[in-house]
Amino acid sequence: MKNFKANGLPLLIGSLPMDNHEKATKLVLDHTPDIPLWVQLPLYKEEGMIDQFLPGLPGFTGETGKSILDTSMPGFDEELIAYFEEYLAVCESATDLGASRFALSGKRGKGFFEFLKQVDEKKAPFIALKGQVTGPITFGTAVKDEQDKDIFYNDQLKDIAIKKLAMNARWQAAEFSKRGAVPIIFIDEPALAGFGTSAYITITKEDVTQSIDEIIQEIHAENGLAGVHVCANTEWDMLLESKLDIISFDAYSFFDKFILYPEMIKTYLDQGKLLAWGIVPTDKPEVISAQTTQKLTQMLHEQMDELSDKTGIDKETILSQVFITPSCGTGSLDLDSAKKVLKLTQEVSAEFRRI
Repeated sequence: MKNFKANGLPLLIGSLPMDNHEKATKLVLDHTPDIPLWVQLPLYKEEGMIDQFLPGLPGFTGETGKSILDTSMPGFDEELIAYFEEYLAVCESATDLGASRFALSGKRGKGFFEFLKQVDEKKAPFIALKGQVTGPITFGTAVKDEQDKDIFYNDQLKDIAIKKLAMNARWQAAEFSKRGAVPIIFIDEPALAGFGTSAYITITKEDVTQSIDEIIQEIHAENGLAGVHVCANTEWDMLLESKLDIISFDAYSFFDKFILYPEMIKTYLDQGKLLAWGIVPTDKPEVISAQTTQKLTQMLHEQMDELSDKTGIDKETILSQVFITPSCGTGSLDLDSAKKVLKLTQEVSAEFRRI
């Protein structure tokens, strides 16, 4: 995987404001035919980035919209034992991962299985296939225990949550590998935009990297590439020094913050690692409507030139290690704006690769 080249190809972030999985998947395949992804449709509550990964966790009642693990419920200890027994069985390959609690299923897995169906129907080689799991910081600070405390601060609950996310990521990667494509699995971490603020004051950089590393390890076990997506600014040094293969950042709004780490970016890129360059804005419809392919391509060139000047890495090398992406998912936009984001991402990538 160290030799994988992004080559300026378009890549998407995983949500769309649609209610039809078949049409949403087709839209993705039309705009990113080389490296498509499975789509989350947050119009369905069970496909929200927290709800989607709750089933199978001990203490979860099954209520959609209730992000609670109740350790006081009858039988919790027995559930916990069964959970770790299944985890160990999966790790030792005694149990099929796809038939375990760690895979997506039912309503929560519709987007994933529709994606596999259309990928299989194409009968064409893909460079890679992309999936995503919610990151451990975002998940662990959104899910509560019965006393309304974040499970990230409960070592036992944090551990089972990270293992669930890690094994789900591994399952996705394994399904993509079966289809002869390089698996790319993003760890979506919007909460890291708040890292260092009072809301997360007790979470250390070590907490972040250790939690994410456990998921990366499972993705790497299936020869996949592990990425992280942060939809605003964060302390990029902790990610640039991590075991991640891809860092996805909002270049449209926060390139000036990301470029504050030129030496670390150089070290990161010198290892053959990749950047997912979020040049197409997704924040507001009026901002999106004002964009053109030419304007965003020019901005991209200017940013690339600055990165080249500050790191000493030639632009051609940078291009080979960069995906062109939206700055974030489009699930909260209106459909016309979302479609324009996909169109701009495809066109900017094509224009940029002409250099």
